[in-house]
Amino acid sequence: MKTRSCAVAGMFYPKDPSHLGQLLESFFSRTAPPEGNSLGIVCPHAGYVYSGQIAAHAFSTITPDFSGTFVVIGPSHHGYLTSVSAIPWETPLGIVDTDTEFIGALDIGIDEASHVEEHSIEVQMPFIKYRFPRSKVVPVMMGEQDPAHAAAVTEKIVAAVRLTKRDVRIIASSDFSHYVPEAQAKDGDLYAIDALTTLDVKEFYRRIREKRVTACGYGPISTMVSSCMCMGARAGRLIRYGTSGDVSGDHNQVVGYAAIAVM
Repeated sequence: MKTRSCAVAGMFYPKDPSHLGQLLESFFSRTAPPEGNSLGIVCPHAGYVYSGQIAAHAFSTITPDFSGTFVVIGPSHHGYLTSVSAIPWETPLGIVDTDTEFIGALDIGIDEASHVEEHSIEVQMPFIKYRFPRSKVVPVMMGEQDPAHAAAVTEKIVAAVRLTKRDVRIIASSDFSHYVPEAQAKDGDLYAIDALTTLDVKEFYRRIREKRVTACGYGPISTMVSSCMCMGARAGRLIRYGTSGDVSGDHNQVVGYAAIAVM
């Protein structure tokens, strides 16, 4: 059976299964029990040493007994167009199966080659395998991230949810500001994130433009929020924000990370 092999194991996260499991256990041991049950989350995709703890805070807002389907939306860092992967994904902790029925209903083209080296979706898979071992995934890579394209992908996701009647959670894989002074990152990132507390996607796009926030996955974030609104979500909540400077000590050139829950 053909599978999507790990591309960044040993770089973004440990390749050794026992080391990876211990690291994930330590991350989740420092999170609070979920208040409610998120329909969607924003989750960073940097190396675990920088953003793994914040990612665990995002995943911890979903009840650990969830066994449905994760739609994982990540931006393309290599210039590929929007596509889906339909084959199982390898992790050091084991295989994560794809929900092929949902993918069939999604009406987005399959392009396995464009997913081979993309890390934005891959770094979420060990968290899913560790925390939600019975769940399946739908890996969606977004190329264009403008409002019209995000709305089109939203429409396809919502239609597939209704058609398959799946219990779905949506992950928007994104970091925020890239390689700017920490004060600038916090100012722009938190300003943009505040628009998500009321699920105002149009305002989120406006604030991203106004502050020139270099978030790499603003399209996946907008798609996740809009899809969750169609599924009954009423509010967003910032769970945790941090920067690479918290770990590296370099506050002059940082990347921003946020855990956001949509309920």
